Amino acid sequence: MKKDKFAFLILHNIRSAHNVGSLFRTADAVGVSKLFLTGYTPAPIDRFGRPRKDISKVALGAEQTVLWEHVKNISTLIKRLKNGHVHIIALEQARGAVDYRKLKVGKHFALVLGNEVTGISKTILDQCDMVAQIPMRGKKESLNVAVAGGIALFQLFGV
Repeated sequence: MKKDKFAFLILHNIRSAHNVGSLFRTADAVGVSKLFLTGYTPAPIDRFGRPRKDISKVALGAEQTVLWEHVKNISTLIKRLKNGHVHIIALEQARGAVDYRKLKVGKHFALVLGNEVTGISKTILDQCDMVAQIPMRGKKESLNVAVAGGIALFQLFGV
């Protein structure tokens, strides 16, 4: 990735520390500029300033090399990023979503991933510039959030 390109990953209300750790590793692999943890998504450092072993076990050190920030309110973050001309893309099974393989991103973008069970709320989807989805051919309606995030990130980065 060119140095003048900024790509962000937003994890909103992710419950599983293992999914968070996995997404830190994927973010490192593709070159995400910064990872934002919003809502109740667990951070690599707990509220007492201690490293979370459940995240570090899966992240394998990526939580120490990928820049990250915890932001409680995702709407505030989306506004902040949009003010910086960042294109916000949600990854969600939703009406009107485009196939993730057809996405063309500019210099600055952020990918939003949501809760493992409930996904991304309509309120947040409405704040995004675009909604993308991974077509599903089987009987299950979705993939694990870390798997889906990895698929989309590698596509967006052209890796």
